[in-house]
Amino acid sequence: MAKESGDKKNKETENNKEIKEIKEEASGSRKTLSADEVAEKLEDAAFEARRAARKDRREAKQEAESSLGREIWDYVKLIAIAVVVMIVLQSFVIVNAKIPSASMETTIMTGDNIFGNRLVYKFSDPQRYDIIIFKYPDDESKLFIKRVIGLPGDTIDIHDGDVYVNGSEIPLEDSFCAEPDSTVGGNLTYPITVPEDSYFCLGDNRVYSKDSRYWENPFVRRDKILGKAFFRYWPLNKMKVIGGAGEGWYDPAKEEA
Repeated sequence: MAKESGDKKNKETENNKEIKEIKEEASGSRKTLSADEVAEKLEDAAFEARRAARKDRREAKQEAESSLGREIWDYVKLIAIAVVVMIVLQSFVIVNAKIPSASMETTIMTGDNIFGNRLVYKFSDPQRYDIIIFKYPDDESKLFIKRVIGLPGDTIDIHDGDVYVNGSEIPLEDSFCAEPDSTVGGNLTYPITVPEDSYFCLGDNRVYSKDSRYWENPFVRRDKILGKAFFRYWPLNKMKVIGGAGEGWYDPAKEEA
């Protein structure tokens, strides 16, 4: 813009100089021009000055429009990149879920929004006590979130308010439950064995959770698990990392190992 302003001033100076020369030529000692010729030259010079001014204004307008166009295009590219990144993240890295019910309280509350890690189970299998996001076995158009309790091949037994695995006399951890020692068997007949490549899952709010105990298809297949819940991002004042097994939680699989 500084260059354009300088060019404009130079053109105005040249036009003014030309007009001055015409006047001097007309009024000087030589007296070579008639009054009509002087008037004609002055009119031509004024016309050229107006044309140069219009050209400058047109070029300035075009430059402004071009600058605005480039700025808009930059914003469009930025938005497009952000959309592509979000699609890639949602498809291959992160699964986003909103909790619609109280089945996981008080670990995850109704209305919470969480992120699940899609990649973690590409390299390892779900572990006991992991909180997973998966396609609901009875209606795969819905996403559910529950805690892994039974692993492939486990024998599950539920009695006296607790869950037992593989004939152990020690119940599984339930300190994360809304009401510990409150687990009932639901619609299943125990003991029950978890099929290979499948998982037995319960909600943390065992009294109100509809889970493997009540589903028509009680087990979650490995290939229907979308990710491991790892972070609650909403509400903002309750943001936190969501973990799996806590320190000291009993796991018969690890005891046997």
